[in-house]
Amino acid sequence: MDEKTLYKLKYPIGEFEKPSSITTTQREMWINSIQSFPERIKQLTDGLSIVQLNWPYRPDGWTIKQVVHHCADSHMNSLMRFKLALTEDSPEIRPYHEDRWAELIDSQDDDLSYTLMLLEGLHYRLVSVIKNLSKTDLQREFVHPEHGKRFTLEETIGTYAWHSEHHLAHIQQALDAGGKFSPVNP
Repeated sequence: MDEKTLYKLKYPIGEFEKPSSITTTQREMWINSIQSFPERIKQLTDGLSIVQLNWPYRPDGWTIKQVVHHCADSHMNSLMRFKLALTEDSPEIRPYHEDRWAELIDSQDDDLSYTLMLLEGLHYRLVSVIKNLSKTDLQREFVHPEHGKRFTLEETIGTYAWHSEHHLAHIQQALDAGGKFSPVNP
């Protein structure tokens, strides 16, 4: 597979691009995306067989179930990043090895029900925090050591809205591919 095709499979909606200025309308769209994510991922995965849950979204990519479990891991970290930035001055967040986390036993579970419940409660709390940010709060920031830069909470709302859409697209891509990216095709 050529690099251009692989890139499109990795980033079906493109990479996140921070707007030069973030409008209230843009921020509200991002919040709506984050708020509706648990229901949309639940609908997309409802009724999938164990075989389907194990379909990767690209060659050597995560399976549908790993994507779902990863979203819970990632968005838990997101809530913590918001809380750290709101209670500390430009804290340096702790990155994690998402690729290794995706290989842990809980990310291999074929039962998505607990992870979907976790996402529902987690997003309720995350959206509660986000919707109550003041203009000053939106400009609070954290430092991401892997990127070597500061991220405002306002930008981070966009990042996690993109992240939600990015992984919904991965799941849809895996379903559309019908298992063709599996190491052993069905």
